[in-house]
Formats: sequence, C-alpha cells, structure tokens
Amino acid sequence: MQFKPAVTVLVTAVALATLLGGCSKKEEAAPAPPPPQVGVVTLKTQPYTLTSELPGRTTAFRIAEVRPQVNGIILKRMFTEGSEVKVGQQLYQIDPALYEATANSAKAALQSAKSLADRYKQLVSEQAVSRQEYDTALADSLTAQATYQTAQINLRYTKVLSPISGRIGRSSVTEGALVSSAQADAMATIQQLDPIYVDVVQSSVDMLKLRAELDSGKLQKAGENAAKVNLTLEDNSKYALEGKLEFSEVSVDQTTGSVTLRAVFPNPDHRLLPGMFVHARLQTGVNATAILAPQQGVTRDLKGTPTALIVNKDNKVELRTLVANRTVGSDWLIESGLQAGDRIITEGLQYVKPGAEVKVAEATNVKSANPAPAPATEKAAGSKGE
Repeated sequence: MQFKPAVTVLVTAVALATLLGGCSKKEEAAPAPPPPQVGVVTLKTQPYTLTSELPGRTTAFRIAEVRPQVNGIILKRMFTEGSEVKVGQQLYQIDPALYEATANSAKAALQSAKSLADRYKQLVSEQAVSRQEYDTALADSLTAQATYQTAQINLRYTKVLSPISGRIGRSSVTEGALVSSAQADAMATIQQLDPIYVDVVQSSVDMLKLRAELDSGKLQKAGENAAKVNLTLEDNSKYALEGKLEFSEVSVDQTTGSVTLRAVFPNPDHRLLPGMFVHARLQTGVNATAILAPQQGVTRDLKGTPTALIVNKDNKVELRTLVANRTVGSDWLIESGLQAGDRIITEGLQYVKPGAEVKVAEATNVKSANPAPAPATEKAAGSKGE
C-alpha cells in the first residue's frame, strides 16, 4: 500500500503524454490555409492621343490705335463706344475749313503753273523763249501739282476713318478737343475679335522631350490632329469651337525657359475677349502601344515613386517600380515598368505582399475608360460559353 501513490502518478503521466501526442498529430494533420484571392486587370496596348494642358491668354487678332494725321478741332464723333465698326467707316470729323482753303489755293496755283508751262511749250518750239525758261515753268507746274495733291490728302485726313473692322473702345477725345498729328495718345482703339488669338506657354524641356519621342518613333504624329486645340475657360466651361495651332516662337524666354505657342480660334459671338485666362489642350502625338494601368492598382512608396503589384505566371506576387507622369481619366499612362499581358492587382492589395502565392480572379472595382478591343478568339469563346 506504500507504493500506491507512485503508481497513480505514473498512470497520470502516461495518460497526459498520450493526450499531448494526440493533439500534436492533429495539429500536424490540419490543412494549410488557402492562398488569398486578388482581383486583377490584364493590361493591353492601345492607341492613345497624347495631349498637353497649357495655360494661356487671349489676344486680339488685330489692334489698331486711331490717331489724327492732321491738326485741328474735333467737330463730331460719329460712332458709339463699344460698337462694331467697319473698315473705312468715318469715326471723327476734324474742322476742314483751313484745309479746304489750302486746297483751293493750291488748285489755283496749279492751274496758273500748268497754263504757263503749256504756253512755254509752244513758244520754245518757235524759239520765242529759251529752253531753260520752259524747263523752269514745267518744274513749277509739277511742284504745284504735288502741293495740290498734298492739300487734298490733308483735307481727306480731316475725316478720320477706321483702318480695320472690329469693336471700338471708348473715345479719349470729345467734340471741341484739339488734336495734333504728333500726339502720342490714341483717340480710340479698335480690336478685331473674330477670329481671336490664344497665346499659350510650353516648357522648352517638354518640347525637347516631345520632339525626341517623335524622332525615335515612340510617338507618331497625330496628322491633322496635331494642329487642333481645344479651350477650357476661366469658369471651367468648355469652349464649343475648335482652334488651330498657328506657330511657335523661334526663341526661348531666358527668364522662364519657355516657348510661346499661338493658336487661332473662331469667335463669332465674341465670347472670348482679349486678356482672358484660358487652358488650352493641344493634341501633340499618338502612342500606338500605350499601356494604361488602373489607378486602383498604382501606389507610391515612401519616396513617392509609383509602384504596382502584379501576378506572374506562377501566380506569385511581384513588385514593379513604374514611371507614370500623367493620368488619363481613371488610369495612369505608364512609360515604363509594365507591359502588355501583365496582371496588375487592383483588389486585395492589403492582404498580399511580394512573393506570396495568390488566387486570381477578374477585378470588379475597375471599369476602364479606354477599354481595349477583345481578340476575335476571346469573343468566340465567350459566345460559345454563353
């Protein structure tokens, strides 16, 4: 009876060991958890028209500052400020009295000099006057004719006419004001608003990059589209009419490192006024093999570099570093780091890391703004399955 407690302890130890052994076998036999499921988008190449968003300002197509060409008193203003005027329309009337008298005097002097020259012409043939006297009379006649023409021109200048068609601004002079042909201030300014210029500024670095991509064949010229420009106004509304690129400056601004581009827009209703701030969208080229990746699948690391997780052919996650400098709707335009056929993860990113094995399904959180057309074999397979 002395050894009964020892036997009891031994039996208890053996039972406990057997129980622990059974639990260990059960843990070893438990199945591994399934790989996490992620949603992917398979990337495809597609043509994309490259555009540039540039700030700019509107400028009148033509500007004419109206100044007097003779001295005198303004008798009448013959236009309404802010109205449309036509080329050749009379704007002001300067007192013509002095110029009419000068023209009449010059006309009389011309008739006298011409009569004398005609008479000397007949007499010189009869040797009644010398050749020298005839030449002097002829020269005086021509001088008198020039004086008369000048007087007529000055008389005509008393009617101040519009040099161009356009919208005239406020008048700086009123009836009774004395004007001078040498004055610096304009009497009024006329601006042609239809069509109208839009001057935009582009960085010379961007221009060099664009030309390099066009020369290398990475970008194709957009053909006629290369000259088309669209406008967004100050209130974020779209200007309905399309413009055309006219020219670019031949030199770079040394202070800003930029080049000015000029586009011309039709402006029949005068919605665009000189000095307005606008944004112009220029179509610069076509990338025939562009890669557009959904924004849901592109993140940035601590340095701000764009990255993406893709699923390789072994269904394992890979980390890719990207070069993506612009968005296209809900996508990123990828310059490097991804290629056609890559499966980019857009769903379940929080559950995976590089090297992990995953189960792949088609993403449901992405609707591409520029879907690529499906191959004919895929369409046929889909219709058969249905």
